[in-house]
Amino acid sequence: MERISYPVITPSAARGCLEAVFWKPAIAWRIHRISVLNPIHWMPIRRNEVSRRQIAPAESIIGSGGRAPNQFADEDRAQRNTIALRDVAYEIEASFEMTKRAGPGEKPQKFVEMFSRRLEKGQHFHQPYLGCRECIADVAPAEDGSEPIAEDRDLGLMLYDIDFSRPARRPLFYHATMHQGVIEVPSMPQVRSQLGKKQEAAR
Repeated sequence: MERISYPVITPSAARGCLEAVFWKPAIAWRIHRISVLNPIHWMPIRRNEVSRRQIAPAESIIGSGGRAPNQFADEDRAQRNTIALRDVAYEIEASFEMTKRAGPGEKPQKFVEMFSRRLEKGQHFHQPYLGCRECIADVAPAEDGSEPIAEDRDLGLMLYDIDFSRPARRPLFYHATMHQGVIEVPSMPQVRSQLGKKQEAAR
């Protein structure tokens, strides 16, 4: 099975990069706009993966009193081709909203300042990455004078994010378009509404 990357970073991967720099239960990041700064180019790579999935999460097995099963990567390893992006650069415009878990004394400005300090210093809670952990990312303040590529493209159906609002997590997809290198990202309610209309039309 050959894996192929999306043509640009997904909103969920962009959110993950920001959360790697700064995240608290009191805030939820929202991606508004993605500017593509470098031309879209591809490269083939080989990745080592395991050929079978673990039957159940180790946490659930241990929680029920059992022992987590052993899985030996050498026995289950398989090499698969991946068509991945190369030489990528993006400018992310985002904001955060205060969640119900925010304390009475927690103000947005405090979190803005904390995020800005960590971003300037290159600090992060874990290594930022673009979708796959092997595809590490550098996250830094936007550079003055950076310009998106002069290209229009219909990017098709792309992963938007994971919807955690329901008992069973589900992926949400949206139709992404790029105009002069800029992708306008809809809000979660907008994506849910579009999905609901499509489901209603399919009945």
